[in-house]
Amino acid sequence: MNRISLSLVSLISLVVLQGCDQSSGSQTSAAPEHNAQDQARLEQFIQQIKSELVYIQGGEFLMGDFGEEYGQEKLPYDGKKDSKPLHKVELSSYSLSKFKASNQQFQFYLKWNQLEGRIVDRVTWTDRLITSDTPAHVDWNEATQYCSWLGKITGLPFSLPTEAQWEYAARNRGQYVVAPTDDGTIRIEGRKGINIATEDDVEGYSKSMGTSLGNLSPVPGDFRPPNPLGIYDMAGNGWEWMKDWYDPDYYSHSPVKDPQGPEKPVFKDPYGYFTKVLRSQDFSGPRRGLTMVRYNSDPESRRHPPLDKTVRCAVNSNQPIK
Repeated sequence: MNRISLSLVSLISLVVLQGCDQSSGSQTSAAPEHNAQDQARLEQFIQQIKSELVYIQGGEFLMGDFGEEYGQEKLPYDGKKDSKPLHKVELSSYSLSKFKASNQQFQFYLKWNQLEGRIVDRVTWTDRLITSDTPAHVDWNEATQYCSWLGKITGLPFSLPTEAQWEYAARNRGQYVVAPTDDGTIRIEGRKGINIATEDDVEGYSKSMGTSLGNLSPVPGDFRPPNPLGIYDMAGNGWEWMKDWYDPDYYSHSPVKDPQGPEKPVFKDPYGYFTKVLRSQDFSGPRRGLTMVRYNSDPESRRHPPLDKTVRCAVNSNQPIK
């Protein structure tokens, strides 16, 4: 994949031992200085980020598990109650990145801002950096800071997507789509994924790249085809952080127009931490990575490093980005 046709390698090589991810709040006290060559690289980076945005015309849809009412079998697709009830949502137009943010992009952000990377396991994180076009792994705070920085350097209203925006895009503007793939299905022949990446596919990629990650390896964003809107990787290759606080009962009282999730955190996980919404999936497979299924996790990843959490940014503008 040739997603970044610019000279970022020199910037990335200086942070390769810092790990894939930034530590929360790890900023230098003084603003970094950049020369003309750096500024030229930044401009190339900005143009690359803009080129990856997919404009999504807003509209109305029924959000949630539509299986009982509109599925072929008239049965729920999701066994959990938090994807119910099916409810009307009306979204303004917006843009969404066609890819999850890559290691290469995230390392450019870290280096530009002189931020330290998250050091968890040098071998593991160095392995991940070898595959620079695979998704970066971040906690919610890091994801938010990255999208906010994109807004600062572009002058555009970047943010994490809401889960309503994510589901609307995953379902091809709110159609009754079960899986966010090229044809709405999960297709596997033998143990090889046709439109998703199976564990065998992931292990094969890790081996071909000479890493030790095995079936825990991420794969490049364009490893499999995009959905009909041109958005990749919505069925797997890492959970994606949403803007919303998680509330298992939110759908019963969600506003119709541009829902943003609860104003305040309301739900704690078994360890006492409030949680944010996650969408997508860690890795693909039968009945995994469906469009309506909700997940949640501690935004600071305090118990475990975010080895499978990713970021995809949105732009909250009614007009296409040029």
